[in-house]
Amino acid sequence: MPVKKDDAIEVMEIKQGRLVCNVLGTSPLVLNAMSNKVKRGLLSPSKKNAAEKASTLKHNPEDEFRESAYRATEKDAPTRILFPSVAFKAALADAAKDIPGAAKAQVGRLTYVNGDYVSVYGVPQLWMAVTRSADMNRTPDIRTRAILPQWACQISITYIATILKEITVGRLLAAAGIMRGVGDGRPEKGKLSYGQFELVAADDKRFLALTKNAGRVAQDAAFANPVPYDNESAELLGWWKAEAVRRGFKVA
Repeated sequence: MPVKKDDAIEVMEIKQGRLVCNVLGTSPLVLNAMSNKVKRGLLSPSKKNAAEKASTLKHNPEDEFRESAYRATEKDAPTRILFPSVAFKAALADAAKDIPGAAKAQVGRLTYVNGDYVSVYGVPQLWMAVTRSADMNRTPDIRTRAILPQWACQISITYIATILKEITVGRLLAAAGIMRGVGDGRPEKGKLSYGQFELVAADDKRFLALTKNAGRVAQDAAFANPVPYDNESAELLGWWKAEAVRRGFKVA
C-alpha cells in the first residue's frame, strides 16, 4: 500500500558538536586499575595450602602501586599514566541527576568522551590505606594504590548538538568535577573527596606546569622509585620491607 504524502515520516537531522576541555585536579586522583595478579586469579583461581602461604607474601606494595595504574606502552606517549575515559562520561551523566533540566539517562545517550583512555599528567606516589572487603564480615585489608596529588588531563567530548548546547555540556562537566569526581574515593561514593576537578583555560599556569613537568619521563621515574604519599604509607612500607627481609625475601 503506497504511503500518502501526509503520512510520510520525517526524521530530525542529527548534528554533532565537539567540546575540548582542559581538566585540572582540585583534589588527589586515586588510580584503581585491577592488578594482573588479581586478574590471573580470577581467570584461573587456586587455593594455597599452609606451606605455600608461609613461603609467599600476601602483598607486594611496590608492585601493587605500579599495577594500580593503566599505563601506555607507546614510546611516544605523552604520559605513562592513562585513565579510562568512560569515568568522565559516567561523571557527566551522574551529575545530571542533581541538576535541574537534565536527565542522567538522556545525557548518557547524548554525550561521548572520545577514546578509550585519556593521558593524565601528574607524578604518582605510593598510598597505603586500610580498606574493607566486600564479604559479609567486611574483612579489613591494606590496599596499595598510586595517587596523584596534582593532576591534569584534556578530554574531548562529542555531543548531539541538535538537542544539547555546548554550554550545557560544559556546565554539567564542571558540576561533575565538584559533586562526583573520578577514581577511587570520589565524592560520589559518599565518604571521601578524591578525584575532584575543575575546567580551566588552555593557558592556565597550573595546567601548563603539569603538562610540561609531570609527563611520561617524570612518571617513569616515580614508578621506578616509589615515594610514599603520607606518613602512614611510609611507616607501613618500611615495616613491610623489614618483614620481607626477615622472612628471607629479596626487596629492592
